[in-house]
Amino acid sequence: QQLHTFRYRKITKYSFTMALKIALLSALVASASAFAPAQQAARTGVALNAEMSKSIPFLTRPEKLDGSMPGDMGFDPMGLSEIQTDLNYARWAELKHGRISMLAIVGLVAQSSGIHLPGDAYVNSDPFGAISTVGFAVNVQIFLGMAFVGLSPFNQHYG
Repeated sequence: QQLHTFRYRKITKYSFTMALKIALLSALVASASAFAPAQQAARTGVALNAEMSKSIPFLTRPEKLDGSMPGDMGFDPMGLSEIQTDLNYARWAELKHGRISMLAIVGLVAQSSGIHLPGDAYVNSDPFGAISTVGFAVNVQIFLGMAFVGLSPFNQHYG
């Protein structure tokens, strides 16, 4: 009886390069297929009374975005206005978050330029390294301050 013997082929630089090219090509084809257009069923009807959005003409205008707020052109591609119970709260929150972001950038530039509080813990001019320099208690105070500012109007709209 003869046992089957396997020959081990020596892996050369050429065969490794070829295998790598095949693997990369198959990964490319697999990722490209995710963006291929899907088969869609034919549409049978169209909403007759749907008003189209001014900002995105191929989408219908969201129900709550009726143009009553300044700058409202019906731009809501993700449908976030349908989740909100009160769009005035969403408008107020967007203004508040924008202003806090602007204040944070001013603080970042001030810290980078060397303007800081007195004390050895606040000397670090790297804004991202300063987080670990000041200690845990200071970071907790900052977090609690942000939580207070963010949650202060919660009961007005959801309470």
